Amino acid sequence: MKKLLVSGALLLLLPLAACSPSTSGTSGTTGTKEVKPLVTGAIPDQDPEKLQRQYTKLASYLQKELGVPVEYKPVTDYTAAVTAFKVGDLDLVWFGGLTGVQARLQVPGAEAIAQRDVDEKFHSVFITNKKSGLKPFKANTDLKQLKGHTFTFGSESSTSGRLMPQYFLQQAGVNLTDFKGQAGFSGDHDKTIKLVEAGTYEVGALNEKVWQKRVKAKEVDLNKVEVLWRTPAYYDYHWVINPQVKQRYGEDFAKKVQNALFKLDPKVPEQKEILDLLQAEKFIPTKNENYAQIEKIGREIGKIK
Repeated sequence: MKKLLVSGALLLLLPLAACSPSTSGTSGTTGTKEVKPLVTGAIPDQDPEKLQRQYTKLASYLQKELGVPVEYKPVTDYTAAVTAFKVGDLDLVWFGGLTGVQARLQVPGAEAIAQRDVDEKFHSVFITNKKSGLKPFKANTDLKQLKGHTFTFGSESSTSGRLMPQYFLQQAGVNLTDFKGQAGFSGDHDKTIKLVEAGTYEVGALNEKVWQKRVKAKEVDLNKVEVLWRTPAYYDYHWVINPQVKQRYGEDFAKKVQNALFKLDPKVPEQKEILDLLQAEKFIPTKNENYAQIEKIGREIGKIK
């Protein structure tokens, strides 16, 4: 009789044990410990819908490779990306040269870990509305022809849409006060194209890769707008990882992320799609020291203090 009572008690307890949350693992958990997602972000340098698509696909790839939950979190502007990285809301961010420097200066231990093959020799282009009367040129000194014309940059914190174009203008002896009216800040490269195409501004400066991508997609009216000048090369976009990931995922986690990016293979259809969306053949190593020129110019024009 005693054995029957014990067996009955055990049977009553079994359903409770089966319902206990501490004994089963779910997505984003390891045993009883929940794994906090790796939150990725990017400067909003293009149309938000296009960015959402490419970085969501990359997040899915990284989640499979790293074995931890990965999510993409969009931000409103370049400054917001730097701030979110500083306060720890973003762990891994696709920054431009300038914003990458700004972010790392505010987060000791932050590392530039990877860039596209095109980013170690990146270029901006100056474009013009054909009604401006300006013609394409090859010499930096010919930027003087832009004096007296209306002009727009991209975002105020863009490397390819503001920092380096302003640097090359200054090298040619062109100041922002030399333009007709105030120089504009469109907000992103896509908007710069549209504003120049519409004739709102006669000239604009932007990321060469975005220009090429939009031309290839036939999203630019080449009867109305053309390239005036291509800048010399400089270091630009790169992935920066927050040191807080080491406490969460282990000391070697930055290396794992780096290897996952390097592993993206254009011969694998799903991975080729990600690389194509990011306009890359592959990712290559980089380091903080590569952006010394960007930091120097940023300090000269007051974007880094």
